[in-house]
Amino acid sequence: MRDVLMLAAALVSSAGGMAWLALAMKGHWQQVCGGAGPSRAAVLALRTLGALALTASLWLCLAVDHPSMAVLVWVMSLAAAALAVAFTLTWRPRWLRWWALPWSAAAAG
Repeated sequence: MRDVLMLAAALVSSAGGMAWLALAMKGHWQQVCGGAGPSRAAVLALRTLGALALTASLWLCLAVDHPSMAVLVWVMSLAAAALAVAFTLTWRPRWLRWWALPWSAAAAG
């Protein structure tokens, strides 16, 4: 049961990382939040959070399986997360808004 929860956390972490990396791009930010785009500081923070989330996902996978299987599961979770974020940006971009809440609230206020 613990392994299942850790793999689920790895998948959520991968999705969050991909969402933050996508939101660091001006075009995706405008799709999701509107406005001119994220500030330079927000872009740096989004990229950093995205990288940290993807690294956390890798560590969670490594905690569950031996390295060769963990890397395979991690790469598959990256592909699934990237596909999920891409489809969300295509059909319902506003659904990713809560990943940008701290920065979109600062931009609005």
